[in-house]
Amino acid sequence: TMTLWHYFQWEARIFFEPRLSELGFGPVFIQEPDDAIFSLDSDDKKVIMNCEARGNPVPTYSWLINGTIVDAEADFRYSLIDGNLIIHNASEAIDYGRYQCRAENSIGTVQSRDALLQFAYLGAFSGRARGAVSVREGQGVVLMCAPPPHSPEIIYSWVFNELPSFVAEDSRRFISQETGNLYISKVQPSDVGSYVCQVKNTVTNARVLSPPTPLTLKTDGVMGEYEPKIEAHFPQTVLAAKGITVRLECFALGNPVPTITWRKMSGNIPKKARLRKSQAVLEIPNIQLEDSGSYECKAENTRGGTAFRGHLQVYTLPQWISMINDTQLDSGEQLHWECRATGKPRPTYRWLRNGEPLNSQSRVEMVNGELIIHRLQQADSGMYQCIAENKYGAIYSSAELKILASAPVFSTNPIRLIATVGKDVSLECRPRASPKPRISWRKNDRRVQPSRRIMLLRNNTLRIINSSRSDEGSYVCRAENQFGSAELTTVLLVKVTSLPIRVEVTVGESVVLSCKVTHDPSLDVSFLWLLNNQPLNTQQEGGHFEYIQTSSTADLMIRSILLKHAGKYGCRAQTSADSVLAEAELLVRGPPGPPGVVIVEEITDTTATLSWSHGVDNHSPITTYNVQARSPVSLGWQTPVTGNMESAMAVELNPWVEYEFRVVATNGIGTGDPSTPSRAVRTKEAVPSVAPANVRGGNGRRHELVISWEPVSEEFQNGEGFGYIVAFRANGTRGWKEKMVTSADSTTYKYRDETFPPLTPFEVRVGVYNNKGDGPFSEVVTVFSAEGEPREPPSEVQAFAISSSEIKVMWKPPNPGPGRPQGYEVSSWKDMEQEEMGKKKRTMGNETTMLLTGLDGNTQYLISVKGFNSVGQGPASSPIKISTKKNAPSLPPGNLMWIQEGNNVSLSWDPVKARDNESEVIGYKVLLRQEGRGHSQVMRTPNSAVVLTLPEGGTYIIEVRAVSEGGEGAASAQVRVLTSSGKRSLCVFSDLKMCTFDVIIVLAE
Repeated sequence: TMTLWHYFQWEARIFFEPRLSELGFGPVFIQEPDDAIFSLDSDDKKVIMNCEARGNPVPTYSWLINGTIVDAEADFRYSLIDGNLIIHNASEAIDYGRYQCRAENSIGTVQSRDALLQFAYLGAFSGRARGAVSVREGQGVVLMCAPPPHSPEIIYSWVFNELPSFVAEDSRRFISQETGNLYISKVQPSDVGSYVCQVKNTVTNARVLSPPTPLTLKTDGVMGEYEPKIEAHFPQTVLAAKGITVRLECFALGNPVPTITWRKMSGNIPKKARLRKSQAVLEIPNIQLEDSGSYECKAENTRGGTAFRGHLQVYTLPQWISMINDTQLDSGEQLHWECRATGKPRPTYRWLRNGEPLNSQSRVEMVNGELIIHRLQQADSGMYQCIAENKYGAIYSSAELKILASAPVFSTNPIRLIATVGKDVSLECRPRASPKPRISWRKNDRRVQPSRRIMLLRNNTLRIINSSRSDEGSYVCRAENQFGSAELTTVLLVKVTSLPIRVEVTVGESVVLSCKVTHDPSLDVSFLWLLNNQPLNTQQEGGHFEYIQTSSTADLMIRSILLKHAGKYGCRAQTSADSVLAEAELLVRGPPGPPGVVIVEEITDTTATLSWSHGVDNHSPITTYNVQARSPVSLGWQTPVTGNMESAMAVELNPWVEYEFRVVATNGIGTGDPSTPSRAVRTKEAVPSVAPANVRGGNGRRHELVISWEPVSEEFQNGEGFGYIVAFRANGTRGWKEKMVTSADSTTYKYRDETFPPLTPFEVRVGVYNNKGDGPFSEVVTVFSAEGEPREPPSEVQAFAISSSEIKVMWKPPNPGPGRPQGYEVSSWKDMEQEEMGKKKRTMGNETTMLLTGLDGNTQYLISVKGFNSVGQGPASSPIKISTKKNAPSLPPGNLMWIQEGNNVSLSWDPVKARDNESEVIGYKVLLRQEGRGHSQVMRTPNSAVVLTLPEGGTYIIEVRAVSEGGEGAASAQVRVLTSSGKRSLCVFSDLKMCTFDVIIVLAE
């Protein structure tokens, strides 16, 4: 007998739904055309307007240009590839305008948003010469640019005299990016010259130059002081789209140079606003509706003031609040759709059906974004679009209306349903039909009468409470409407069945499943273990299973259990007369499985709202979830948040950084494997929050202020359009000058001003900005402008002849002050030569001596010294004359003779006689070195003989040179001496460089 059984109840249901791929649906845009700017200078005169939609059947496409259908077959310049419109040999005269794509299939037609195609070009300036502009000193002047035809925007700059000398804008000079004109509030003599307007196309980067405009000064006197006159200003009404950066210009002529100030008439100027170009430009980034209002710029000097006032209006494109969705309705019902959008001005609404305007009629009402169609008909099916528009743009919301009209249909028939005695059971009836059908139930051809135990629910389901064997039978659901009828048969069986016992273990534990039978002792019994109804192969499980059998038992031991070992185990005992099967369910508890896909539901600049589905808990409830985040700059996966829900908000993320998220679940057993990472999402932009570090400066050229910093890493740039704001002011002044550096990788900014002297101290700070606004500034540091070149020459320059080829030069530094030398340059040239033909040698730092080498002997030289630094060279000292000494004797010492006694060598030679053009001999230098080594020992002597004591046991090389004021003379022939004790030898080394042994005496001591 086997006793591994308990009771259980179960029911099974089979139900089929039609596949979505089998259903037709109208066109839905995947890609709509975007605004485009095409360069007329492009080598490929081809424009591609993209359009793609999905639908079943596959959509076909057509295009509209300015509301007119494009006939691609009749005009060879147009071709359609899939949904894309290709324009060959595009020209502005024919092809400029607004384009719309239409996608159509048998369900209906939809029309895309419109896209503006523009053409980028930059014409040439007129070649006609421009007349000179003549003004008095101190008077203001406006130089007109008169740009050539162009599209789209251009950038203006002015060249002074010749490239690359561009006009630097300051409080006195201003270039309007609205008119292109150059404004000089107060002309100085240094402004006299030739001016050329340069324009650059922002799309093609093409540049053209205007003819030069000469600016001259009149000779009839200097202009006196006069009050400001505003010559460049923003329009009376400025229209700006929400989110862009607005720049308001204001510049005045006047003497003295006017100061520009700004104010907002109602309220304060936004804190995010910045003043540019010596306050001539008010820049407001990321403009919002609350920034609208009247703005005033005021120009003042000591002679008076004037002001200009204009109004800034911020508009917004329509944005959806609610859109329409695909809808299925029965014929005769009522459709009610509503779409709502925000915008300034307030949007108006219109409707399209299958790409054509929908008009009000008896059944159709359209009011303020609402569409109501009464008593729907099959002809009302199709694609509908709600368009919300104001004068700045339009947005489209599309949906399909499907009118249902069909006889009832069941997806499958019949259904076999097995229920358990005493349990409730539900028989469903869900036909597809339009309009909704009438439902009735029969059992075994008799109408089912509802009772307390048998209920017909609102969804047409037949519910049987406390089922019994008497409820078995064939149940038929009948559905019918005006288009037909259909029936669904459900066969209900009510059973009593059994459940195997359940054994629960934890991962890593071991368990023994015992199987014991009683049987006729005269019969042999065999056992077979099954796992999930399949024979268990214990050899393939890596030693986890062990099988132990006796005559009437078969135990299965499972060691170090794994999750995969869970399942239904069966033990089959068999004799020749009978067989029996006992089963038990093995449940393995373990760490959770990986959670489901992580979905990023909402992303802000520093947070991400995440959700996920729970994975299997492996029979131990999940207690916590750890959300982990990873970015390209993080060190692996970080854990920003922990919780026990299936959604979370990750916080303290960095703006404008791509993150992946994953979730790890933990239960009482342990921590499971992580989920698959989410798709990479980028946090939204925010104003930068990190200022540049290590702001410093110095060096540069004369009249330059050089400012440098460490760039901010991409991780902390927080958005596109990142750059730096370099602000500086001379010590003791109030107003900051601010300059924009648009490259995120920049580390240096150079500002040049001819007016400030060398080593002027400046207060400097460097800030950051991006498209969202301005971030913080660094701490203020002091940076000095560049030094000037040295102004004074070194003093007390002296020179001393060291030898025939060497002169030592000495000097004193110039007096302290601006233009400090960073080093010195010594020039030397022969008396009969030009200075340019001589030699130059530099020394760095504070050295004030230099040894000149490689000079000619017995020659007079001129020598001068000048200081230099990063800016340039200072003046040279007055040349001084110095002659090198006569050359050293050219003859070497001759007739070398030596006597060796043991380690002592007595060496003598003939004295050297100097020629007339050579220096007198003042002594000799004896050089001694051991063979095979580079280092020499030196002995000096005024005589032509010397006694040397050499170490024992080696070969030594000796040579002799004459010494004079002009240096060392030629070397004698080399003498090789082998030292050993107890020997006496004599050798004469003649001028023929031959050594002969006249006497060899060996003395025994």
